[in-house]
Amino acid sequence: MAKRTGSILCPSCGRLVGVNDDVCLNCGRRKPGMWGLTAVLGRLGRDAGFVQIVIGGCVFLYLAMLAVDPHGIQMNGLFSLGGPSREALFRFGASGGFPVRVLGRWWTLLSAGWLHAGLLHIGFNLYWVRILAPETAELYGAARMVILYTISSITGFLLSSFTAFLPIPLLHGGALTVGASAPILGLLGAMVWYGRRAGSRHIGSQAWSYSISMIIFGFLMPGIDNMAHIGGFAGGYFGAMLLDPMKPERGNHQAIALVCLLASAAAVVASLVVPIG
Repeated sequence: MAKRTGSILCPSCGRLVGVNDDVCLNCGRRKPGMWGLTAVLGRLGRDAGFVQIVIGGCVFLYLAMLAVDPHGIQMNGLFSLGGPSREALFRFGASGGFPVRVLGRWWTLLSAGWLHAGLLHIGFNLYWVRILAPETAELYGAARMVILYTISSITGFLLSSFTAFLPIPLLHGGALTVGASAPILGLLGAMVWYGRRAGSRHIGSQAWSYSISMIIFGFLMPGIDNMAHIGGFAGGYFGAMLLDPMKPERGNHQAIALVCLLASAAAVVASLVVPIG
């Protein structure tokens, strides 16, 4: 339940304020208690429950795609084994050159990061979300982590969509593409920038190592959308530059993060209800 009395830590400056104060006297943030919700968000952990949202949302959508087309469940391929049909992926909001460039379904830049093409695919990606999201939230704050995650999904699938039909095999994206790996690379990109900005060689070098390994793996394995990985990394890196990790989170970051989550949900709904044409 929301806390209505007593004191809480201001989410911007970290100092004690009254839960019902209109303004934090230390940093000037309006409504630092967020109508009693600050304490609730704090109890959800470093990532404010985002990992649970991603895992729950991705698993629910994965099962829903299997349920709407059980006869199309894939039974071959390393990353597509046990996955939904291409028709189900498209209907729920897969991105790529065909949906975005041919059909103009631009909102799939948001929805595709919540969909997965196989059991190994979803398991691998949710493992990395569980590892990286809390760590990124520790460096940037939970709200800015959600913003970076969303930006990286957009930039990753945007690059994939606009390189989908290039004649160069190693540099073309996907005609139909899904997966949380684009925003995962974005979180790594944000960590790389944090290492540069804060002078933390350990964090920066470790994030670089993970990123390079994933991108090399993407080039070596067939069926991996490496342009989405590269675009996601770039989105996280440059987005982190704008969301300076050396400055505290502000109330507008939390509002933007909420908009990001609602927009992602709306993108899935739009994919289901907007006619194909």
